[in-house]
Formats: sequence, structure tokens, C-alpha cells
Amino acid sequence: MALATAASRTTNPLLLLLIFAVLGLVVTLRRTDAPWARGYRFYLIMALVVIVIRVVFRAVFSSGAAPGQAILFRLPHLPAPSWYTGVQIGGPVPVAGVLSATLDGARLACLLCCIGAANTLANPKRALRVLPGALNELGVAVTVALSVAPQLVESVQRVRRARRLRGAGGRGLRAVRAIAVPVLHDALDRSLLLAAGMDSRGYGRTGGATRASRRVTAALMLTGLAGLCAGAYGLLDASMPRGVGFGGFGVGTLLCVAGLALGGRRVARTRYRPDPWRWPEWAVTGCGVACAVVLSAGLGTTGGALTPDPLSWPPLPLLPTLAILVAALAAVAAPPVPGSVSSVPAVAREAALTGSGAVR
Repeated sequence: MALATAASRTTNPLLLLLIFAVLGLVVTLRRTDAPWARGYRFYLIMALVVIVIRVVFRAVFSSGAAPGQAILFRLPHLPAPSWYTGVQIGGPVPVAGVLSATLDGARLACLLCCIGAANTLANPKRALRVLPGALNELGVAVTVALSVAPQLVESVQRVRRARRLRGAGGRGLRAVRAIAVPVLHDALDRSLLLAAGMDSRGYGRTGGATRASRRVTAALMLTGLAGLCAGAYGLLDASMPRGVGFGGFGVGTLLCVAGLALGGRRVARTRYRPDPWRWPEWAVTGCGVACAVVLSAGLGTTGGALTPDPLSWPPLPLLPTLAILVAALAAVAAPPVPGSVSSVPAVAREAALTGSGAVR
């Protein structure tokens, strides 16, 4: 997530490619066998689609080409109404506009891949433990929602593997019908097991909170979120006074913290195995924060090193490059990945998904 902050501060293609390389290294070395750890390639595909869409929209809805600009190609021009000024549909597409759209799309794609890497590496069940008590129900719902799609993909893979072991083949609609029923049965079994596990752990049992305390908590949270929105608008709008942005953020943060503290009293949670925070966690955090601080503050950069001219070869600033390479140390400093242990009952369960036959 710190790399996402760093990527949002630059359109330098060399730095963005370096961030992509660091993400690939960390995900490759620290990815587990969990269902949520198998979706990073889909984020890469989504990143490529984002770049293509950004370039297409820039080519179709452009502001025209200035005199003397190099034209890459021409599209059929569609007349627009008089009130639709500043943007034209079709016409000449300059090279500078396409390159600028590609760099902007690459930055957004890098942000998506950073978030995808965080979702791939982070265990949502471990993250649920550190959420405040007031967000316990919301956190559980988000955790279950995030694990549904990977579990369905895993169920489909297991059913297909079990059918191949039993000698069943076929494609098309007949294969879909043979796979759909075991997958739905597996999904029902997972939901029942999840419900039983949540009930055995006391999920849904609240403390002695009164109706007045719940209303006060909701009012604090809503007012705090409104303050955060006002603060974000004040910081993004240059015409607004700086005090509005910082004041809104400060007041909103205080109200949200008060709401979380008050709402956490009505949720009684116990921890069977506390999740410690040792030097590997501090090292990973430090590597990411160092990279985010260097690129956010523009340290070691001159001129337009972070946002270069799209028509010229971009420079490679030394300090931001070293900061991104420092972030790659997280792949070494992170705690070791626990090994996956395969069990015989799991193989037998795969065969049972498609019938009563035995796997030999």
C-alpha cells in the first residue's frame, strides 16, 4: 500500500516499471497457497485493460491537436453541440496525447496492481483480528465476500480434477451441468461450516449496549465521515483555504475514533492466539514507508523527473530508484511462508464431489 502511495506521485515510466518489478518479486516470493493468493494475474490483466481504455478514451474524446504537433492517426470527426466545448469526438490524434494517456493509464494500472498485491499477500482472516470492535460485523462480511470468488474457483478446479481422475471427459454444456451441481453442493457445505464456526466463536453476541449508545455511535461515525469528505474536498480544491482541509480531516478523524471506541464496547472479543508484531513486520513497514516518503516529498529529484515530458526519454533519478529497491527488501524481510500440507481426506473429498466412485 505504501508502494501505491509512491506510484501515485509519478508518471515516470521507468519508476513505474521498477514498481511493477518489485511487486512481482514480492508476490512471487511471499505468496501462499491460500485461495485469495491466486488472483494477482487477474489484477495484471485488469491493469492492461485500464491502460487500453485510457488510451482509447483519450483518442476518441480529445481536445484536438495544436499547430505543429505530430499526428499519429486521424479518426472520423463527429460534430458536437455548441455547449460541448473543449472536447471533440474524433479528429486528429496527436502523438503527445496518446503517450500522455499511456503514462496516466500506467500510473492507474500500477495503483491497481499494488492493491492487488496487498489482497494477494494479506490474509483477510488475520486482518479481521486487528479491526476495531465497532467494525467487527462489517469486517466479517467483507472477509466472507472476499473469499467467495476464490473458493468457487478452487471448487471448480477440484471438481474438474476429480472428474479427470475418474476418467470423465467432455466439454460444453454437458460438462457444465456435471460440474455445476458438485460446485453448488460444495458451496452449500462451506456456508454451513462457516455458519457453525461463526456461531461457535460467539459471532453476533453483543455486549450490554443501550439504544442511546448505538445512536450516539452512529452519529459520531456519520459526522466524522462527513468531516473527512469535507477535508478531502478542501485539500483537493486549490481555491479553498488550507485550514478547511486540515480542519475537516482533524475533526473527522477525532469523531471517527470516538465512534469506534464507543462502538467497540458493545462487542466482546477474545483472542485465542494473539498475532505478534515483531521485527519482520517492522522491517516490511519501514521499507514501504521509506519509499512512499521519498517519492511523496520529491527527494532527490530535479525538474520533471517524476512527471517527465512524454515526448522525451525519461530520466532515472537515483534516490527514488534506491527507495523503490529498498521496498523490494520486503520480500526477504517478511516472515517465511508456511508450507502447504496435503492430506489424504482432501483427495478423497475431491472424488466425493462428483459421485460415489473411488480414486485410485
